[in-house]
Amino acid sequence: MATAHVHQELDAVAGALVWSMDASETAQTLTELSRAKAQIAELEARVAAHADDLHVGQDVAASSAANWLAHQTKQTRTETNRTVRLGHDLELHPLMRASLAAGRVCVDQARVIIQAVDRLPADVQPRAEQHLLAEAAHHDAKALRVLGKRLYEVIDPDAADADEAVLLAREEAAAMKACRLTLRDDGHGQTHGRFTIPTFHGAALRKMLAALTAPKHQRAAHGAGVDRPPCPEAMGQAFCTLIERYPVTQLPKLGGLNATLVVTITEDSLMGRVQQAGVLDTGDRISPGMARRLLCEAGVIPVVLGGDSMPIDVGRERRFHPKYHRVAILTRDQGCRAEGCDRRLGLHTHHETRWADGGTTTVDQGISLCSWHHARIHDSAYEARTQPTGKVTFHRRT
Repeated sequence: MATAHVHQELDAVAGALVWSMDASETAQTLTELSRAKAQIAELEARVAAHADDLHVGQDVAASSAANWLAHQTKQTRTETNRTVRLGHDLELHPLMRASLAAGRVCVDQARVIIQAVDRLPADVQPRAEQHLLAEAAHHDAKALRVLGKRLYEVIDPDAADADEAVLLAREEAAAMKACRLTLRDDGHGQTHGRFTIPTFHGAALRKMLAALTAPKHQRAAHGAGVDRPPCPEAMGQAFCTLIERYPVTQLPKLGGLNATLVVTITEDSLMGRVQQAGVLDTGDRISPGMARRLLCEAGVIPVVLGGDSMPIDVGRERRFHPKYHRVAILTRDQGCRAEGCDRRLGLHTHHETRWADGGTTTVDQGISLCSWHHARIHDSAYEARTQPTGKVTFHRRT
């Protein structure tokens, strides 16, 4: 078989004394291997598409030729499906197939070009494909993807702007749907995260961080002689600064309060007489030094405490708990008061004795509940009971 000859040639190359090659021979071998890789990829895709047409694998009840190939070769189904799809795409693009078979383009370039060409009307596809194949001699797949978005400038300059507008709108809509942000605390004082945001917001974030890391700003903030380049460490520190300095007045309310962290710290620790950690309303802990630094740069909410270290009430004049009541209640409860609930963010303040039943708008009468349990406490299908521990238990009525 022809594949046996291919194996023989590859064995011959593999058996060569690689360490004995000089720089010129090594460079030539690498480029030739890249061409050979493209040629084999074209042949593999073509055979995979033929296998799909013949329903190879149906004799062993495989659902598709791609799934059969994945099982036989231990590749992922995603990869074998991509191979089969490339084979079928090459059937519709003989010019591209010939270029890949000759090793003039690599697989990544071929996929990008096919994707760009296929979104065009059929009558202009051959011209667009020839143009991108010519550009493939000078650009990698990433650059070709950019050029593919501007194909109308070559084939129909008058329609280029309208086409680009439609394409960008489609990409932006897809990017908004793909937005992701994950944060994970490692338990050692560091939070790790990953995010995916649209191009516009990424550009805006880079501009913000660039302003904070600019040498002029660094010198103004830290004094003469500070001229730090925008390295990853500087960008990370600038991101922290951006979070600290963002005005909470510009954010929506969270549980009736500005979306700001509340730090609980003793007066002795605040004044530096003792060293005790500050506790955030999220349950996380920070060093007393950081707490003191934050309090130097942010407003401090004054709360008058009684002899039992509880915030003093203001009576029943208000139907809703005012801001400082909410801060005091959230600080005291350290999370949802419902038994078994560990939610700490976005909590609501609820009257333990309902206002309609004579309850007062005081700190003592306020409890913290998450949105789920706040809804359940007003649900007639449940009975809520406050336990001696202060926790609230729920029982479904029969």
